[in-house]
Amino acid sequence: MKRVVVTGMSSITALGHDWITFKQHLQEGKNAVRIMPEWHEIEELNTCLAAPVTDFEKPAHYKRKQIRSMGRVALMATAATERALTQAGLLDSDSLKNGDVGVAYGSSSGSTFPTVDFGNLLTNGDMRGITATSYIQMMAHTTAVNIGVFFGLQGRTVTTSSACTSGSQGVGYAYEAIKFGRQKAMIAGGAEELCISGAAVFDTLYATSTRNAEPHLTPRPFDINRDGLVVGEGAGTLILEEMEFAKARGANILAEVVGFGTNSDGLHITQPTAATMERAMRLALEDADLEPQQIDYINAHGTATELGDIAETNASYTVFGAKPISSLKSYLGHTLGACGAIEAWACINMLHENWCAPTLNLTSVDPKCAPLEYVSGAGKSAELNYVMSNNFAFGGINTSLIFKKWCDHGG
Repeated sequence: MKRVVVTGMSSITALGHDWITFKQHLQEGKNAVRIMPEWHEIEELNTCLAAPVTDFEKPAHYKRKQIRSMGRVALMATAATERALTQAGLLDSDSLKNGDVGVAYGSSSGSTFPTVDFGNLLTNGDMRGITATSYIQMMAHTTAVNIGVFFGLQGRTVTTSSACTSGSQGVGYAYEAIKFGRQKAMIAGGAEELCISGAAVFDTLYATSTRNAEPHLTPRPFDINRDGLVVGEGAGTLILEEMEFAKARGANILAEVVGFGTNSDGLHITQPTAATMERAMRLALEDADLEPQQIDYINAHGTATELGDIAETNASYTVFGAKPISSLKSYLGHTLGACGAIEAWACINMLHENWCAPTLNLTSVDPKCAPLEYVSGAGKSAELNYVMSNNFAFGGINTSLIFKKWCDHGG
């Protein structure tokens, strides 16, 4: 078995695109949720809240021919990947184009706006608006294939479109491809662009926050007064490499991926199941050859939904007891296919700084949630060696990732 390390990473988020800016907003207790005035006009839509990325623009050096097959989600994924490859020292490497490097990347869906034109075709027989790239922008695997073409990758392509675990499965499957010797390196992650259709999906399930006059006070993971999630957007990319391959080329190693677990509930499309969440965490621990007490912090899925928070916290407590836990979705909203990758990026940065980010707006823990150590207020300083990041998705898909702090004297 090969050891797998992280050598580059980058995120595009509504709180900023670098860790210094991102952490500053965490420490200031600022979330990215805002009122979407145009959503007020939609009859029967209960929520008018979202967490958009307001300062992302197409990189100036991207040529039109390079990006004509990209919608916003693929653009964000490609831009985050370029920055991560630069940090890893792989951007101009021959390894990108000789098969050494593959990609495992996902989103809940592709860009949704081309679906309007296909809808007109199906409803009205009208082809106007449909171009040669409409489907490429819309397809669920648009992020992975656009990244592959843009950087000329000739390794394997793994497309993860599993709703809220798209990003975490991207990281997990990339890790497995390297661990079992199938690739030297992998681009891994997930992305999602904001669309009202995403809010509508959860709205029909009565799972969105309707605190429409108080965007700064929602979402509220684990809080007794939580009233649902807020949709967001963004992208996150990690560059994973086989440890000896990274060392041989003198790469700067940021962390090690030591565990991955994924499974499915097999019971219900949208209702979470604590028992299988628990099993996913135990699978990751088994993969990492770790005992539960060795995990120093848990980054929760923590969507602020009624049933989801209860199931997740009880599963976590069954495995770990009262471990420190918090949810970044209290700041970013639920970035769907991007959340697992963005949260992995944040976890690695927190590992470096021995600091656990607090959950925002957590003032009174719901007694139905398990008695965990809920990090709130100013956060928590602690010696961190192993952190776990969990995500759970529609279809009962569960994921758990474990990252280990990297030490210069050998890991």
